Amino acid sequence: MLALLVGTVLALGALAFVLYPIFADAGAAPPTPVISSEPTDVERAVDALREVEFDRATGKLSDTDYATLKAAYTADAVLAMRNDEATGAQGDAAEALIERYRRAAVDCPNCGERRQLGAAFCSNCGQPVA
Repeated sequence: MLALLVGTVLALGALAFVLYPIFADAGAAPPTPVISSEPTDVERAVDALREVEFDRATGKLSDTDYATLKAAYTADAVLAMRNDEATGAQGDAAEALIERYRRAAVDCPNCGERRQLGAAFCSNCGQPVA
């Protein structure tokens, strides 16, 4: 009899332990998902192009519809990319590094060829570069 009573108490305790999280948060609001950021116009345009490609590959679009939609979405993507460049949205550190390199590289005074950074002689004509 004592074993049955101890077993019942242990079973009820385990059941309470398992069900506590369910009943404890019953009145709490569900957690809201965290959205990192809105996609940019370029990302939307590229996603639309990918969707059209997928729809054509799966047979949902005919070739004429695909050509029409691809032309329209490509024009949108190009326009979005140009707007990003016009608003001054720079790429990353690599773009800045390339721009610094281009500014530092000097053209050869003899042949006009762009010399390598730090080179003493032009790789095209062989003349010394100051």
